[in-house]
Amino acid sequence: MFFTLPDFSDISLRDYQETMQRPFFSLAKKKRIKPIDYLSPDKSVHVHVSANPEYGMATIWDADIMIYLASHLNELRERGDNDLSPTIRLQPGDLLRRICWGVSGRAYERLIAALDRLQATTIKTNIRANSKSRETTFSWIDSYTHLVDEKTQRSLGMEITLSKWFFEGVMDKRNVLAISPLYFEITSGLGKWLYRASRKHAGGNGAEGFTIGFETLHHKSGSESSLPSFKNKILELARANNLPEISLEVIGADTPRPKLKMVMRKYLEDQSAKAAKAPALPSPKPAASSRAPVAATPAAAASQDFVDPRLTRGLLARTTASLKFEDANPAGDPHAEVYAKTAEDTPKLRRGSKAQDVLDPEIYEAIRQECPGWDLDVLMKTFDAFLNANPNELPRNYSKRFYGFMKKHHERNKYQLPGF
Repeated sequence: MFFTLPDFSDISLRDYQETMQRPFFSLAKKKRIKPIDYLSPDKSVHVHVSANPEYGMATIWDADIMIYLASHLNELRERGDNDLSPTIRLQPGDLLRRICWGVSGRAYERLIAALDRLQATTIKTNIRANSKSRETTFSWIDSYTHLVDEKTQRSLGMEITLSKWFFEGVMDKRNVLAISPLYFEITSGLGKWLYRASRKHAGGNGAEGFTIGFETLHHKSGSESSLPSFKNKILELARANNLPEISLEVIGADTPRPKLKMVMRKYLEDQSAKAAKAPALPSPKPAASSRAPVAATPAAAASQDFVDPRLTRGLLARTTASLKFEDANPAGDPHAEVYAKTAEDTPKLRRGSKAQDVLDPEIYEAIRQECPGWDLDVLMKTFDAFLNANPNELPRNYSKRFYGFMKKHHERNKYQLPGF
C-alpha cells in the first residue's frame, strides 16, 4: 500500500529553490499571525503569506517536511518512476527520523501541528506567472489523512497531498537544488533561512560568492525582528561561521551599511589547495648580523606549526574520495544485499579499519550494548559511504555521529535480526 521510501543513506536532499531566497515561512517558533508582504526591489516578484488565526503561520521548521517530501519525489523521478502523484503515503516515523525530529509522542504531536500550519497557511505569489495567470494562491499541502485498517482499527500511516503549485515546481528538476544532510541539525530559525538563501545565492558563484546588504537581507527574510536586532543575529551567525557548506564573512561591520558575503566552502578549500601547490618564491637571504640567534618562544613555535583547517579539510575530503570501498558481505547478514548495493562504486573513508579501532572505546561499548547483533565493521563502511557522498561535510565527532546512525539503524531494523 505504501511507497517504499529510499533509505536516508541513499537519498540526496533537495530543496525547492524558488522558496529558498524569499520569505515564505515564519522564522520564529512562537505563533505568528502578522502576514508577510514581500515585493522585490525591482517590483517584479511579490509574495504574500497569511496565517490562520487558530494555527498560525507555517514556520521554517515546518519547511523540513516539505524538503523531505521534495527529496522523496526527486529521488523517485531520478529512478525513472513515471507515475508520480502529489499524494504521498508514508509512515510518520520514517519522516520524523529522516528530518531528525525523533520518534517520541511529542515529536508526533509536533508533526501534526506542523501539518496543520502547512495546510492552513495561504500563499499568494506571481512566481511562475504566465500569460494565462498573473498570480497563484495555494497552501503548502492540500490535505493530510490518517489511514486506519477498517477491521483492526490499527494505524496504517499517513497520506499527504501536496499543492499543485509545489508539486509541479518540484517535478521540474531545474527547480530543485541539492542541500547538505546537516541542514536538519541547524537549530536557529534565522540560521536555517540564511543557509537556504546562501545556498541559492552563492551556490553557482564560485570563490567570489555572493555579497548582500543587511537591509536587503532583512527584507528578503520576512523577519519580524527590528533591523538592529536582525543585524546582531547575523553578526553572531557570521562569528560562529558554522553553517554547513557555507562560509560567512561580514564586510564593513563597523560601517552604517554592513554587507554579508556568502561563499561555498568547497571553493575556498580549492583555493587553499591551489595556493599550497604553488611553488614558493625564494626567500631573501637575511642580512648578516653579529647578534646571537634567539631561542624561539612557545608562541612563535605555535605559529610555525599552524595548519589552515580549511586546507586540511579539503585535502582530507579529496583523499577520502580517492579511496575505494572494499567488498564486505559476511554470510548470513540480513542486510547483505543492502550493503552490496551501497558499496558498489562508492568511495571509502578509511581502508582496512575496524570499528573497534576507529571508535572511542566507551561509544563502541555503548553500541555493542544498545544495538546488539550487527556487524559494526560492515555498517561502518555503509556509514562512511554516506559521508563520502558529501565529503565536505565530515562530522565534527565521527564516533558520536556513528553512534546516532547505529541507534536509528537498530530501531528501524532490529526485528529482522534472529531472536527478535
